[in-house]
Amino acid sequence: MTVERLRRRLLVRGVVQGVGFRPFVYTTAAELALSGSVGNDSSGVIIEIEGARAALDAFAERLRRRPPSLAVVESVDQTDIPVRGGTGFHIADTTHDGGGRTLASPDVALCVDCERELRDPADRRYRHPFVNCTNCGPRFTIIASLPYDRERTSMADFAMCERCAREYADPADRRFHAQPIACPDCGPTLAYSGPGSGDPLSAARELLRAGGILAVKGIGGYHLACDAGNEAAVAELRRRKRRGDKPFAVMAPDLATARTIVAVDDAAAALLTGPARPIVLLPRRSAPAGVRRADDDPAASGYAAESVAPGNPDLGVLLAYTPLHLLLFGLAGDPPGPRVLVMTSGNLGGEPICYADGDARTRLAGLADGWLSHNRRILVPCDDSVVRVLDGHELPVRRSRGYAPLPLALPVAVAPTLAVGADLKNTCAVADGRYAWLSQHIGDMDDLATLRSFDAAQRHLEELTGVRPVQLVADAHPGYRSAAWARRHAGERAVYTVQHHHAHIAAVMGEHGLAATDQVVGIAFDGTGFGPDGAVWGGEVLLAGYKGYRRLAHLKYVPLAGGDLAVHRPYRMALAHLWAAGLDWTEEIPAVAACPAEERRVLAHQFETGLGCAPTSSMGRLFDAVSSVIGVRHVVDYEAQAAIELEGLSRGAVAGATDYRFSYGAGDPAVLDAGPVVAAVSADVRRGVPAAVVGARFHAAVARLVLDLALRYAAPATAVALSGGVFQNALLLTRSCALLRDNGFTVISHRRVPPNDGGLAFGQLLACGAG
Repeated sequence: MTVERLRRRLLVRGVVQGVGFRPFVYTTAAELALSGSVGNDSSGVIIEIEGARAALDAFAERLRRRPPSLAVVESVDQTDIPVRGGTGFHIADTTHDGGGRTLASPDVALCVDCERELRDPADRRYRHPFVNCTNCGPRFTIIASLPYDRERTSMADFAMCERCAREYADPADRRFHAQPIACPDCGPTLAYSGPGSGDPLSAARELLRAGGILAVKGIGGYHLACDAGNEAAVAELRRRKRRGDKPFAVMAPDLATARTIVAVDDAAAALLTGPARPIVLLPRRSAPAGVRRADDDPAASGYAAESVAPGNPDLGVLLAYTPLHLLLFGLAGDPPGPRVLVMTSGNLGGEPICYADGDARTRLAGLADGWLSHNRRILVPCDDSVVRVLDGHELPVRRSRGYAPLPLALPVAVAPTLAVGADLKNTCAVADGRYAWLSQHIGDMDDLATLRSFDAAQRHLEELTGVRPVQLVADAHPGYRSAAWARRHAGERAVYTVQHHHAHIAAVMGEHGLAATDQVVGIAFDGTGFGPDGAVWGGEVLLAGYKGYRRLAHLKYVPLAGGDLAVHRPYRMALAHLWAAGLDWTEEIPAVAACPAEERRVLAHQFETGLGCAPTSSMGRLFDAVSSVIGVRHVVDYEAQAAIELEGLSRGAVAGATDYRFSYGAGDPAVLDAGPVVAAVSADVRRGVPAAVVGARFHAAVARLVLDLALRYAAPATAVALSGGVFQNALLLTRSCALLRDNGFTVISHRRVPPNDGGLAFGQLLACGAG
């Protein structure tokens, strides 16, 4: 019986270049006895296959259901074409024809196979700091343009040796068309400058053992590293970097070491060891009594000094994700060194990360004692990502390395649009049709260097995606630098604005794929956002869809005296809430005692007259106020420090039965009065109730408020959406979600973009595009 032969042309779009897709196609075709070819072009991967119908169908199913682990298949379009005959299958060269777009892969952590080679004395890539293959290594940060070919990356600076060229050309090799392929004979090289002796890595390890601070050039920029178990070294790094009390991230060489310093469950372990390798915020373990350095006690191999994250029950931990990192810790036979390293971005507070060698030498000159660098150019700066784990799910805090520039599906079609995000934790984003692409973390827009980084990130994102925006969208705040940038660069294109908290709710709706006609009861709790009435919003309840919103309720306005000064001095917000609640400023209250008498007199006058005050409904500022009222934190060194320390103190404390309740005022929108809660907090403080218990009661009261709002405003079929930076608080989010679900509500919260302003651009795209 003759089997009918067919030939098909398949166009596969998505993240399908630089991820082993063509070798996968080659071996799959061979297994199914199909002939044809596979190649890249600017649209994606083009495949022609010929054979029996059943084999062709099986081939297409494998493409969709079982692609390589790093691939993201967006679509597979099939067309029948004339049969040509033949029995072979070959891999064609890249072409640059066709429309559409292909997508770039994020940077990927060192894979198991490459790590094995790195550690094997018999392998030619033994101790090679740049070992990689199709399954791992730099991608996003070395790409100048697409399609993803070596000549369009910074690896174009390095000619492949004969052996690497053979691997690169062999479809059966896992380095087939691995664009960063290199070996000790032809790849980038390390260089060290500073005290110490020996080869670059030995000298760098010697510096770290001696308590020095090392500037290390990584994949997406420079890090500053020191021995995390050395109190003096950590304190000195903190002083030089002007870090205040803001926590440092720490890097461990492996999961076993990480488990000695933080509590790691299965979900956290999967994140720590996965291809993205983000910083994961996890509960810290106590150090053994008397231990001060890792090499004092082998049993404390992962000890991190208290000053790594002062006053914080969590540590941000990541595992070594490049071969250079593993070599910095040392392999078998190397002298013992620090088992855990502080690994923080190479910059001063508020500046973007250093990534160009000359700029790094200038900006980090007073911060580092030694330099470990290499000659592979970084084309795109990219900070480490930060995540939390809540109820077994990932909660992004900063979406950057390992995630950017992966596309996010949109539930509504959007015209080519550029969203410029917010001024804090800025990311920008582009969208076209049913997909959006968020940039890496850019930073806070109050620094000229950050504005320059924004320019570069926006241009690179448009280059990689091929999106040519016909409109721009920004936050409605008239003073935002991001909005001013949009107006300056719009030309004749329209610039739309979206209210801050509407964008937050639109972002979480979009993550969960809600339709254009859907509405939610959105609870947006954060620190600040411009309201159409000129007030500083931040404790908002919205009936929202993508196209618009109605303000259902908000926290009662209290005076924000001095703008950012009140943010940096939580005792000012404490006094504002005490004043708004009609409570005396007695020095029995720690916040009152923390405020100088003369400042109290000035504040009292401002509150009574409104001079120099803006009204605010911010839930973030209420957390600051309660933190100060109970004596946790009166002055902060970094954003949300007061609330973070309040959360940490409150974990595990039993709230018990309390009268901590918000009251509802009349009107539309309804006014939620925090006065009764502040009064109850103050009374407990004066009675000597432990601060941890008071903090637990306050968290329980806010979680109960979330449920009360759902009961009041959400119809049975209406989801409750939680967004805004306050919902990074694990204690609050976990309790709020549990209460809502226990009472039959559908609740949606963030899992793919941050609830803070780092996810705002995504919401702006949806709110503008659906309008």
